[in-house]
Amino acid sequence: MKYNQITYQQVKDSEEVNAYIEMGDEGLGVLGFTEHSKKHAAKVAHTAAKILKELGYDEHQIELAKIAGYMHDMGNSVNRTDHPHSGAIMAYTLLHEWRMEPKDAATIVSAIGQHDEKTGTAVNPVSAALILADKTDVRRNRVRNRVKETFDKHDRVNYAALSSELDIDTENKIITLQIELDEEICSVLDYFEIFMQRMLMCKRACEMLGMKFKMYANGSKIC
Repeated sequence: MKYNQITYQQVKDSEEVNAYIEMGDEGLGVLGFTEHSKKHAAKVAHTAAKILKELGYDEHQIELAKIAGYMHDMGNSVNRTDHPHSGAIMAYTLLHEWRMEPKDAATIVSAIGQHDEKTGTAVNPVSAALILADKTDVRRNRVRNRVKETFDKHDRVNYAALSSELDIDTENKIITLQIELDEEICSVLDYFEIFMQRMLMCKRACEMLGMKFKMYANGSKIC
């Protein structure tokens, strides 16, 4: 059987993929969740690719990480609960229809299915890069709710993030999340408490890549 070389650009331009992302983001907005739009999808894809590129992975692995990054939240169009699993099945359906090489499709499907901290963990470099890219996308403009008095914990953490940057130190084998928080909105301690599971997931993802994970908030080492 002849298979097709599916590219990130093809996936990003797909009407079906974008419809699922947009529907999922719209539904999450109604439910009060932070932004999970095409902007988040593209940022995760870009960051996942950056991680693997700086660590010396080949272009093929980088392309798979970008595709997984862009498709990872499609399952939100079905339901927020178990969205990694429904999203993985949706991705499989599309990639199979497009006749992608089965091994490549399996890598992407696995990464999508493993990206949530409640049920997943890094199982290969592509999934590790996706996890790190997704869980470190913390920024003020992901918050839709502008009434601070009604913020939930995720609104508070994201709105408090004045800046965040993922640094990759290949020489010392350390990946560091540097975040600047407005402590009048969310303290460093509150941030760690709220996102502890995610940070542990990032730690395991770094270990999969042969790296250590460190996090600094307002100059103070958190982990």
